[in-house]
Amino acid sequence: MPEPMNDVDARDQKDAFRRYVQPELEVLLRVARTLTGDAVDAEDLTQETLIRAYRAVGRFDGRHPRAWLLTIMRHTHLNMRRRQRPDTVPDWDAVQTARPAFGASTSRSAEDEVIDQRLHHLLAEAISALDSRYRQVLWLIDVNDLSYAEAAATLGVPVGTVMSRLSRARGRVRRHLGPDILISRRLS
Repeated sequence: MPEPMNDVDARDQKDAFRRYVQPELEVLLRVARTLTGDAVDAEDLTQETLIRAYRAVGRFDGRHPRAWLLTIMRHTHLNMRRRQRPDTVPDWDAVQTARPAFGASTSRSAEDEVIDQRLHHLLAEAISALDSRYRQVLWLIDVNDLSYAEAAATLGVPVGTVMSRLSRARGRVRRHLGPDILISRRLS
């Protein structure tokens, strides 16, 4: 049986948790949403990650807390997926409710609106056509704004693999969109 922690150790554990884990909550939720594709599952994954991080924070050396937490999340996610059957239909609410990647001005023409709607539809279609390993990297880096190293830690792959997958994902999305939509968007 584990030895009970004394009050000083418990206080140190809480302080370490506040210092290393709490500042990363927003990132953890965004990455969990990307990994699970569902808000409720993302909250469950984040909660389980926080519990595991709290238990392990006493052994954490204090270097690279985000990478440490994302590694815990990746392992937790893999363990949770092993316990359940895979989904057959992905949840694309995030794609459908996301704002277009291009900045919107206050005075928009009808043509701009049509182009943005078409681009939004084509972009969602292009992303959903990607293999899941490319789609995950694209979401982690381009949507959740993680660094290559953080995405690599989350997925448990080398940084070079992340860079390669991201390049391929972006290329496939560009090919799916085609030159017409990109040229018309640049001219407006």
